[in-house]
Amino acid sequence: MKRFGYGKGALSKAAEEAILRWISSAEREEVKFKGDPVEALDGLLSGVNIDSVKLQHKIKELWVLRVARNVPS
Repeated sequence: MKRFGYGKGALSKAAEEAILRWISSAEREEVKFKGDPVEALDGLLSGVNIDSVKLQHKIKELWVLRVARNVPS
């Protein structure tokens, strides 16, 4: 409240700044992965019963839907 005051939207501004700071600090962190990343992905995708081309198309569809939701009309 010291930084943004007690007015309308102050809490939203504080939350937005906190999230942006967290994202920027997370981007600077180095990801350390132990083991073979291909084996890790293989294990994660073991329950998926579609081929890679169909999976790529499905991911594209999901991405387009997500982007369309974030575009102002």
